[in-house]
Amino acid sequence: MNKELRVIISGGGTGGHIFPAVSIANAIRELQPDAKILFVGALGRMEMQRVPQAGYEIKGLPIMGFDRKNLLKNVKVLYHVWESQRMAKQIIREFQPQVAVGVGGYASGPTLNKAAAMGIPCLIQEQNSYAGVTNKLLAKKAQKICVAYEGMERFFPQEKIILTGNPVRQALLDAKMTREEALKTFGFDATKKTILVTGGSLGARTLNESMKQHLDQLRESGVQFIWQTGRYYYNDIDQLMKDQAFGNLHYTDFVDMVAAYRAADLVISRAGASSISEICLLGKPVILVPSPNVAEDHQTKNAMALVNRQAALMVKDAEASEKLVQLALDTVRDEALLKSLSENVLKMALPDSAAIIAKEVIKLATR
Repeated sequence: MNKELRVIISGGGTGGHIFPAVSIANAIRELQPDAKILFVGALGRMEMQRVPQAGYEIKGLPIMGFDRKNLLKNVKVLYHVWESQRMAKQIIREFQPQVAVGVGGYASGPTLNKAAAMGIPCLIQEQNSYAGVTNKLLAKKAQKICVAYEGMERFFPQEKIILTGNPVRQALLDAKMTREEALKTFGFDATKKTILVTGGSLGARTLNESMKQHLDQLRESGVQFIWQTGRYYYNDIDQLMKDQAFGNLHYTDFVDMVAAYRAADLVISRAGASSISEICLLGKPVILVPSPNVAEDHQTKNAMALVNRQAALMVKDAEASEKLVQLALDTVRDEALLKSLSENVLKMALPDSAAIIAKEVIKLATR
């Protein structure tokens, strides 16, 4: 490739959009070390901090979502959409990309709309089994659509779809740590079963409440627990746990996911796209508790894609406080079930996603 490769990557809002975006950028750099990559995100969203931490430049747009409850507030939203379109056009003119990549989230809309209007080829990456609104709207203008689940032709033109999977944090796959070494970091016994409960960096209220309501059962279970409370809930849980005597429970606001996954015989998790992709690639038996607080209930649809293949168990959010802990204890003691879940979830893994997507990006740029 003679001409310098210049790529815009746009989107964000959640870690589920940002992790894949950064992974794609890193994979492009692996293939084209001199590539110039510019991110475009939404002002005030987490990508404005996370992307520079990963070593990439980012420009922010004043884009925000529509308020479905108070329609009058959308006058301001419409102004921000117009302003974001104007700014995106200026950013594209100045940067002169050969290709634009959208990973979902507010900012990808105006950025890829303008890129397509200016004749720049576009690729979108959809992490979920149920396509987001932004990506559905952009699909007509994209040349390639990279997806993580089969059956996505119900949302997108079939001829544009490439089944690539979701890029995940490379450190999880590269780690050489053994289960015994991982358990040692938590002060745990390698002869006992271990369950990881994770609600992500902010935490999940339902998962935390389910644990809090069954502390006596946890203590007497003979099973070890790694409980990631999340930053938002940690202080309250810390106050509660100070008076509790536990030798089989390690709670923390933030956990080294490499060690936590290696140590776990069973994972309890929300059903975000990135988490599911990690679990598939690592072959971890999992109980999914989909968050009800996401657009179009896409976490339930993500979870069901695994459940329908006997690759995961699922507990509804509203039933978790009552059912989750007992189901987890029953599952982790069932060797045949653990083996079956692990084998089936591994079948759904799609490795090398970032590299595959990066090659598609470079192909579009060099047309």
